[in-house]
Amino acid sequence: MNKHNLKALILMAGAIFMAFLMVNVTSQAARMDMVDVSNNNGYMSTAEYVSMRNEFGVKAVTVKISEGGTYKDPYAASNIANVQAAGLYINGYHFARYATKAQAIAEADFAGRTAKAARLPVGAVLATDVEAEEQNNQSKATNDRNNVAFMQEIQKFGYRADIYTSGSWANNKMTIKGKTGWIAGYPFVPAGKKWYTNNNAWQWSGSAHFRISYGGFDVSQLYTDYYTAGQKSTVKPTNKNAVKANNQAANKHTYKPSASAKWVKETKTYTLKTAVKLRTGVSTSSSVVAILPAGTTVKTDQAIIKGGYRWVRQPRFNGYGYLVTGPTSNSLEYVKTGVSHTYYTVKSGDSWWTIAKRSGLSMTALANQNGKTIYTTIYPGQRLVVR
Repeated sequence: MNKHNLKALILMAGAIFMAFLMVNVTSQAARMDMVDVSNNNGYMSTAEYVSMRNEFGVKAVTVKISEGGTYKDPYAASNIANVQAAGLYINGYHFARYATKAQAIAEADFAGRTAKAARLPVGAVLATDVEAEEQNNQSKATNDRNNVAFMQEIQKFGYRADIYTSGSWANNKMTIKGKTGWIAGYPFVPAGKKWYTNNNAWQWSGSAHFRISYGGFDVSQLYTDYYTAGQKSTVKPTNKNAVKANNQAANKHTYKPSASAKWVKETKTYTLKTAVKLRTGVSTSSSVVAILPAGTTVKTDQAIIKGGYRWVRQPRFNGYGYLVTGPTSNSLEYVKTGVSHTYYTVKSGDSWWTIAKRSGLSMTALANQNGKTIYTTIYPGQRLVVR
């Protein structure tokens, strides 16, 4: 074969292969079908939701309604009204604190009444957000029973029910059946496969940015029409090419493979706030060596982020034991260090800004020293380190 022809063929094949790779990466880009917001995002205007719709193709918004048995999100009503004014489908969620069936029913009644007062329309989804310490301390069977009780009660208010939880908890701490569930799992690598395609929705980012809105947002890709009630939106993005470009940029710049999945030195002494299972390996399916009661002092030598959790290693007389100190999102605090701190108990109406101002700290410094970000939800009764 002529060398020039061969070279041309090779160059052509290479170009085709690169084009295939580009198409493949583009096709794997996760979509921003749904955004969820809470009091942490502050007041959100109709214009902001219109921008999300037109520039990023957002179809639905799920707003926080309530938490536990007493907390009502102060922005729920305005979010619901403004989302509807922007022509987007609206849903709600309740941050669960229940540990028993009776508590689940009581929280569902509270969430349902609060949603009605905030004018969440009948037929919307009112999901239970199950990721708290209260559920981590329960068995899978107990969590399943409680979740079913919550969802059955929610349906009495005319809302459709679903469960939101992390990928590491799905079918581990609770059952999530196919074609149900809203599952969180990230960081997402754009060139990789999409996750949780057998469920209703996949939350693939907790820090997406929109042009005219401040801060980071949780965004999800929808696999079914459950969160859009089987309806096609009557309002379409004004610039489909902009939507495509913006979503590609969000995938490219926001999500990178985690560099934290390595053991790092961490010589610390922890005092357990609650009972924690000590395991033989870095997995929630590893055998349990012992259940360490609250108040136990644990000395560690290394730490790692793996499988959706932050783990520490405890040297023992016959090897090592491993225990969870929290999920990688740091939205929960299972343990505290032995260092003396001053704590502040969050009250209704508090925000990162008000607490930081009172403590003489910046919001970022306050959040960082609590292992969180300024976009992490805080709730009444939670204790934060202020110095």
